[in-house]
Amino acid sequence: MFFKKKEQENLTPEEKLKELNEKFEKKRNLTGIAAKICSILAICMSLYHMYSSGIHMLPQFQHRAIHLAFALALTFFIFPATSKQKNRLPIWDIVAIVFSLAVGAYLTLDYMNIVFRMGDPIARDIVIGAVMIFLVLEATRRTMGWPLVIVAICFLLYAFFGHLIPGTLGHRQYGVERIVEHMFLTSEGIYGVAIYVTATFVFLFILLGAFLTETGGAQAFIDLAFSLTGRFRGGPAKAAVLASGLMGTISGSSFANVAGTGTFTIPLMKSVGYKPEFAGGVEASASTGGQIMPPIMGAAAFIMAEMTGVPYGKLIVHAAIPAILYYVAVFIMVDMEAAKLGLFGMKKSELPVFSKVFKDGAFLLLAPFSIVYMLLAGYSPIKASVTAVLIVIITSSFRKATRMSLKSFLRALDLGARGALSVIAACAVAGLIVGTVTLTGLGLKFADFIIALSGGQLHLALLLTMIASIIMGMGMPTTALYIILGSMVAPALVKLSVPVVAAHLFIFYFGCMASVTPPVALSSYLAAAIAKADSVKTALQGLKLSSSAFILPFVFALSPRILLLNTSLGSATTAIITATLGVVALSASLEGYLMGRLPLLLRAVAGVAAICLIDPGWLGDVIGLVILSVILLSQIIARKKRYEARDEVNSLE
Repeated sequence: MFFKKKEQENLTPEEKLKELNEKFEKKRNLTGIAAKICSILAICMSLYHMYSSGIHMLPQFQHRAIHLAFALALTFFIFPATSKQKNRLPIWDIVAIVFSLAVGAYLTLDYMNIVFRMGDPIARDIVIGAVMIFLVLEATRRTMGWPLVIVAICFLLYAFFGHLIPGTLGHRQYGVERIVEHMFLTSEGIYGVAIYVTATFVFLFILLGAFLTETGGAQAFIDLAFSLTGRFRGGPAKAAVLASGLMGTISGSSFANVAGTGTFTIPLMKSVGYKPEFAGGVEASASTGGQIMPPIMGAAAFIMAEMTGVPYGKLIVHAAIPAILYYVAVFIMVDMEAAKLGLFGMKKSELPVFSKVFKDGAFLLLAPFSIVYMLLAGYSPIKASVTAVLIVIITSSFRKATRMSLKSFLRALDLGARGALSVIAACAVAGLIVGTVTLTGLGLKFADFIIALSGGQLHLALLLTMIASIIMGMGMPTTALYIILGSMVAPALVKLSVPVVAAHLFIFYFGCMASVTPPVALSSYLAAAIAKADSVKTALQGLKLSSSAFILPFVFALSPRILLLNTSLGSATTAIITATLGVVALSASLEGYLMGRLPLLLRAVAGVAAICLIDPGWLGDVIGLVILSVILLSQIIARKKRYEARDEVNSLE
């Protein structure tokens, strides 16, 4: 593969990725028998999920119990409680591992008895449930940090003490037994819809990413992107946008995507003349956008399908146009920055040959395309995900360069299970939050609160929702954030006549953009570390490049034509064209460049044109088109004058 032959800044991409993983992930260095047991457990987890999805699945509650038991046990193996335990496995972690597996066995083997005594739990159920809640909180703290755990604890305290709160936010009194039973023994708590989604198809999509990496499919994405765009001005940055979008839609994690593709793309962007902060911002914004780009969109999108009742195949159709517009904006701003700096593309000799890349690795891209086909054809995400994994395994054996040995096959199974742990932990603890919402009725109360606070004004309600989404998303994984907001905030927007899909996509977008929004722009900070750039400046660049994602949600919430909802073909086409022109105007305003450099006044005017074009309504479209036409005309005249002046100087010489 192309990049495996290069070294950047004295480190190979693989060495740099390893260094970043050690810096940011804080995983335990397992050795000896502990390492072997951990790997066996991870491989068994992956094989179990492939068997369940492809051959036979146990009843849902049992399946979820086994899924979470595997994940918790692996978490306590891999993630230490403190940095001091990074090189050893203490006795209490061994106890936590054993208990995690024992709970899974208990819920699976005693399943029928538990069902029969549902609503009348025995003391053993309550004790085991209380310990399980603690283990879920601790596993989440180790994998995701404190923010999500603190939020979950606050919700649990609300469930217990909420009866003391006067007014509409108060609720009836619930004892410890009732709360624990609801969280542990029903499908509305820990083992709720979020864990259902991770247990059925999200895990397999993460496993798909592991197999693609092991067989070279992930590298094929990057090579393909560079072969297509590398020769144009600012080529590496454009390739970063394309490659990160392709990888991000599979991984569903902006942070993991920055670490995976940024080690290749950022040094190359710097090498052709981009400033380190801009290079880091490009990678952060492109990687973050992968979460909103169909067909996979990460775990949150599958949960969205469950919460909205909209089939996933239809959901990705609705989500496609705004996601494409987002990447158009990033791509245009990258091109404008290259034009301002006078950058050129990479030499042909430095680029992978498209025909060779396509010949060597295109068959590995069959898996993502099979997902799109099967979802649109009406197959379930479970069938689509397991089929994609099998396609990668089978097609990789066609060529010697991609064929997996038994060792690499087992390594892919191992890495797939390890890569899913943080998502599973986040979804499990989000179940505690959703459980509180369903137990206390907080969701409807919170929705009524937002409506009352906004005075029933949709624009103000959308603004409040955006602020809440970004603030809560600071340091919180997108999946968990979406689950919380989907159950508490989305109902308020639906009550204000926003279509269900538009309401859920609205909060999903801002939950994703929290990772590039200062002061807690985690993806940007990681990109800054790779680029060796100023973290604040990198975060601001990432925010600028992602700016379209702060406007598009308002557009489809106010007029869902670009979601292809409740519209005709002509109306949808008009909305898409004007929104695209609006994105161009927005890019010009932020970059200060269109056909040439824009003075400050024209940048401000271009910003007005962008808002008019993106905002739904024929009057705004007409005003925006007139303004944009005037700007273009002034740019053409200015360019003509520059050419005439240059020709005059040349004739005098």
